[in-house]
Formats: sequence, structure tokens, C-alpha cells
Amino acid sequence: MINGYIFDLDGVIVDTAKYHYEAWNRLAQKFGFSISLEENENLKGVSRMESLDYILSLGKQEIAATEKIKLAELKNQWYVELISDLNKTEILPGAEELLLELKANNIKVSLGSASKNSERILKGLNLIHLFDEIVDGNKTTKSKPHPQVFLMGAEALGLPPEQCVVFEDSVKGVQAANIGGFASIGVGVETVLHEADVVIPSLAGLTISKVNALLR
Repeated sequence: MINGYIFDLDGVIVDTAKYHYEAWNRLAQKFGFSISLEENENLKGVSRMESLDYILSLGKQEIAATEKIKLAELKNQWYVELISDLNKTEILPGAEELLLELKANNIKVSLGSASKNSERILKGLNLIHLFDEIVDGNKTTKSKPHPQVFLMGAEALGLPPEQCVVFEDSVKGVQAANIGGFASIGVGVETVLHEADVVIPSLAGLTISKVNALLR
């Protein structure tokens, strides 16, 4: 029985991936190269420093550890500027409606995101009150596909993994959910997220009863 819902943020609740891409690409251009949209897909669910290492490897750049920290902070500064005007119009279809239904039915909800700006984003979207727990990159030490973020979310909700469902839009996120023993619902393209228990195009029209039916 599903008693807890754990949501990734980017690509599930809100599409801020485009802002991450813009900020990372701006950083790459400082070194004379650009990141393709396909390469950007590899950054989904990955920590900031691991993302930076990946990008630097694309440009064959070797940077000292202290300089990497500065670059990561610079990227985050640009990203925060880009999301400073976030509002409810940025919420992806069906997300708020599902969160409201979960709240009305006293079903526990946690965020499970690599983002270090999740509280800022959820406050901008006026959704933070619909989450019982926030587990993000400020609390975790391991990146997806390690299941740490979801295991911490389930623990914070006081539930075992087998009583929780994870909603993810990234391959690594789906893998993390599966490794952790969670039911997994991929949000996106089935050919990409085929490792999920169920794949849906978006949260639009999704209800508690539909989730239970999908996971039967």
C-alpha cells in the first residue's frame, strides 16, 4: 500500500532544467565551448560538483579544486538570478492538483531532489506548504543513482521504502528509486525511462486512485 509520495523537483513539479542548462552553458562558454541539449540530459539528478566535473571533462579542462568551488558558486549565482521571478505559471501540468489532493487526504509527501535551491523554488511557486519534508542537495552526500535522497525522504516521513512511490524524470533518478526498493513512476518518455515501474507523460490528470491503479 502506498502511504507516501516522493517527488523529484526539476522536470516533475517545475521545469527549471532550462535554467540550469542556460547557466551551465554560460559557464562552458567561458572556456570556449558549448553544451548540447543531449549532453545536458546527463546532468539530470546529478549534484552541482559532479555536473561541473562532467562539463569540464567535455571541454577537456583541468581546474584546481579551489577554482572549481568558485565556478560552481558562479553557476549557481547565474541560476538563482534566472529563477528569481519564478511564479505559479511555471508549475508543470497536474503537479499542484495532485499535491492538493494528497494534502486533503493526509498522505505524506516529501521532496527528493539534488537541487540546493529547492526551498527557494517551492516558495516561489507557492507550493512549499504542500510538502511534509524537504530532502535535497543541502542534506545529501551522494548523488543519484544512489538512493540516499529517497531513503532519507522515506525515513523523514516515517515510512519504509515499499510504502512510498517516487516520481522521477531522469534515468538516474528512476534507477535510484528502484535500487532503494521504491515503486517508481517515470515522468517523461517511455523509451528513456523504461526502467521505471510505470511511465507517464506528465502529472496532468493524475489522482491518488489512478496512481494506485497504475501500481497494482
